[in-house]
Amino acid sequence: MNEPLTLLGNRCPETFLAEYWQKQPLLIRDALPGFTSPISPEELAGLCCEAEVESRLVLEQADSAPWTVEYGPISENRFAELPKTHWTLLVQECNRYIPELAELREQFNFIPDWRVDDVMASYAPRQGSVGPHTDQYDVFLIQAHGTRRWQISTDPVPDDNFLPDIDLCIMREFTATTEWILHPGDMLYLPPGVAHHGVALEDNITLSVGFRAPSHAELLNSFAEHVASQLTPAQRFADPALRLQQHPGEISRDALTQVRGILQKVLADDTSIEQWFGEFITEAKNEHVPEEIETLDEHRFLQTFATKNRLHRNEQTRFAFIANNTALFINGQHYPLSAELAFAAPLLCDQHQWSHAQLQNELTQPGFAKLLTTLYNHAYVYFT
Repeated sequence: MNEPLTLLGNRCPETFLAEYWQKQPLLIRDALPGFTSPISPEELAGLCCEAEVESRLVLEQADSAPWTVEYGPISENRFAELPKTHWTLLVQECNRYIPELAELREQFNFIPDWRVDDVMASYAPRQGSVGPHTDQYDVFLIQAHGTRRWQISTDPVPDDNFLPDIDLCIMREFTATTEWILHPGDMLYLPPGVAHHGVALEDNITLSVGFRAPSHAELLNSFAEHVASQLTPAQRFADPALRLQQHPGEISRDALTQVRGILQKVLADDTSIEQWFGEFITEAKNEHVPEEIETLDEHRFLQTFATKNRLHRNEQTRFAFIANNTALFINGQHYPLSAELAFAAPLLCDQHQWSHAQLQNELTQPGFAKLLTTLYNHAYVYFT
């Protein structure tokens, strides 16, 4: 397995965040010296055949439909039909299935966990590509196998410079301003909106660590649904001080002031906003129904933990916390914590595994063993 290494070369995380994050691209040669891909083309092909795995097959064609996208699950027989060049297989959330990729994801902990989305793996034979395109989120592109030529352009991209009727933001016209060839272990960081075009020079695997960037529309829609779910039918617009109007068709300033007040009251409720956002941002990307597990009571959980010795966070879950109101959020669920149990939030969110010896003191604290038992019974953590 590849050893954990500093990904940013000679730059400290503070320098990277101040000078590059969401500001400008950065190429880091040998970010992972000696890196070898923890996933093979055959494993990727096997994953995309599974119904629960999100995957896409992108083909470049020289006809009236230059680009086509096929969505998984993809039949095993489909690969025998593919040409030798000019296609790409994309598999999302590979960190859920490959432990080494889960560990790789942890090396990006200089970015808040709730911002990290997943590790996508792409395989392409020679000349494979998904076209020149833009993403609306930050991405680190890690060369895992083979070589790939990356071209980027930091020029603004007009809204009309995209091909219609295809579920990819492929540009009509693209002129590169910078070009590199990446070898295994090299890494390229791209801020949102930077146009880029990667072409495989040989059989090739690229790992993409992407970040969550919900649109304003998503935030507003989700928050509105959250607020609405908390209201009762009795909470309605009312105007007991209604005055006679000259024009019955006019919406009065008094009415608008009252409506504005209703909305401002909602937006002034910090507790409600914090609870909603914690739940929203930790929702699982793809709903996963865990295999049936034996439900344990607190006593049995502690016995098993002492025997198994190690507890792991399920890679398919999202953990986050808000310190001031001692709130723990896991997969869209809110777990309020008492002041005495507040220590559990950073302990569970900042680490991905714990030994029994490491938690011996914490297990004696009121409520902690019960909390861990609850998380185990929901398959958020598991023993090895």
